[in-house]
Amino acid sequence: MSDLTPASPRGSAPFRPSTALLTDHYELTMLQATLDSGRAERRSIFEAFGRRLPAGRRYGVVAGTGRILEMLADFTFTSEELQFLESRKVVDSTTLDWLADFRFSGDIRGYAEGEVYFPGSPLLSVEATFAEAVVLETMILSALNYDSAVASAASRMSRVAGSRPCVDMGSRRTHEQSAVAAARATVVAGFTSTSNLEAGRRYGLTTVGTAAHSFTLIHDSEREAFEAQVRSLGSDTILLLDTYDVDEALTTAIEVAGTELGGVRLDSGDLGIQAAEVREKLDALGAINTRITVTSDLDEYAIAGLAAAPVDAYGVGTRVVTGSGAPTASLVYKLVAHSDDAGEWVSVQKKAAGKSSTGGMKEAARIIDGTIAVEEAIGIPRLELPDDLEARPLQVPLVTGGEIDHAYTGPEGVQRARERHAASMAELPRTAHRLQAGEPAIPTVFYSA
Repeated sequence: MSDLTPASPRGSAPFRPSTALLTDHYELTMLQATLDSGRAERRSIFEAFGRRLPAGRRYGVVAGTGRILEMLADFTFTSEELQFLESRKVVDSTTLDWLADFRFSGDIRGYAEGEVYFPGSPLLSVEATFAEAVVLETMILSALNYDSAVASAASRMSRVAGSRPCVDMGSRRTHEQSAVAAARATVVAGFTSTSNLEAGRRYGLTTVGTAAHSFTLIHDSEREAFEAQVRSLGSDTILLLDTYDVDEALTTAIEVAGTELGGVRLDSGDLGIQAAEVREKLDALGAINTRITVTSDLDEYAIAGLAAAPVDAYGVGTRVVTGSGAPTASLVYKLVAHSDDAGEWVSVQKKAAGKSSTGGMKEAARIIDGTIAVEEAIGIPRLELPDDLEARPLQVPLVTGGEIDHAYTGPEGVQRARERHAASMAELPRTAHRLQAGEPAIPTVFYSA
């Protein structure tokens, strides 16, 4: 199978384990109780949304949708999962029988992955029976919350980096599976590549990497290390300069690799000052095309601070995989409507102070003035706007009658999401790109049909 081939559906080679237990205990106890009450088969609409953006942010970025669809394909209860639930007495025999036959048969629609969003945006809507929709809650939120947090941070970083590429190097700073998700999310939001090989294999991402300080330290001298690296990887490799003394390392690097050296990396100290000094010396030595990459706990503010420095690329680690201060997007998944005994839709909403929701099925669009977004318009249950307003619909079908649209999964899904993000960012007003704390870039307005 090609590395660029989307993952096979469950049941075909290669085997992938069930995702059904990537959930919370209480999802299944609610299932059992509604099976008992007779409400489990009630048609329902659940919605994922954020009540607010992380403090200071002007917009958020939707990410994780493709991963949700991939996990949904494997969301089945095999004998192994059922035996575990029975042994722990999590649910009764009636519920176990229901789970044994579970295959999601509902509809899911939502914002296209890569889209920007604002408070109240209906990012994902699941229409199915209560039983089918409620068991998906934890899986949906875990992917959306983490991936959107990472993508939102990566978007701010790649935006201030401008034409200089950002590379994800955060795998060593998070859980091994989160590292794969983070790499994917950063590329959706504008990063060019990742150091994570599994992300490269699974999603067709470009992977990069050369050497760490340990490579220099294992050799008897820095010169020996550089000679080994250039001999093995070629003169277009990137040599790490700050194991000992940057100035001496740079001299040695050019002596070893010549003026065609591909690049050098700086990982400590005052990066702006060091980059200027290194650039000056590289040019003086004739290595005018040798690129400078900087790393070392970069975030959007540090990258913005290096805008005037002669830096060619940024390697970002801890800050991007932890959402740069906002490790979760704080999205929630709430029941907003269900059918009554006559088959009519009834809107429901939570009214608790500070944690309220807006009931009803929703239709969302972004109002555009010329080429600039001015409003997030959300209609309940439909959006009816005057003909003189230009509005771009925001929701797309992701699952129809249980059938997953695989155009949003695998490498193809990442590329589509990346393109959607670039187009969405181009619509935002200039205020959206400020790093200073402020209100959302555009207001969210609800309309009742």
